Amino acid sequence: MTRLRTLAAAAAFAVSGFALSVQAYAADIVDAAVSAGSFKTLVAAVEAAGLVDTLKGPGPFTVFAPTDEAFAKLPAGTVDDLLKPENKDKLVAILTYHVVPGKVMAADLAGKETKAKTVQGSEVTINGKDGVTVDGAKVIQADIVTDNGVIHVIDAVILPK
Repeated sequence: MTRLRTLAAAAAFAVSGFALSVQAYAADIVDAAVSAGSFKTLVAAVEAAGLVDTLKGPGPFTVFAPTDEAFAKLPAGTVDDLLKPENKDKLVAILTYHVVPGKVMAADLAGKETKAKTVQGSEVTINGKDGVTVDGAKVIQADIVTDNGVIHVIDAVILPK
């Protein structure tokens, strides 16, 4: 039994050491998205929209970040069309609709239905009564803390009305 406790303690220490090392190297929102590897489309869109410097800024920001799979659910050709220079304003509007000023953690949303004003200017509807959804997109991973805010991973691209 003592050996089992020792192994459990060592495993807990190893895991907490990993978490500390990740926190010690916490990055801004853009760097965190790049290093995650599942946000290639989002990062390309942020670059095309000219929002990299903004999302590397002091914040804090709350970003509802669609995965590459979420972007793949859009109709064929949508992403390529949005990345064209002539569609930059539309792309900026869509991306800034995924950003809320301030640092909103999942615990702040639990059990509540609310609206939050986005950087784009419109409001998103947040439902935290059964998990968390934002305009119907499900938060599939919450509370990825960065140096300048927090990322909540969502399973769909949300669009301003």
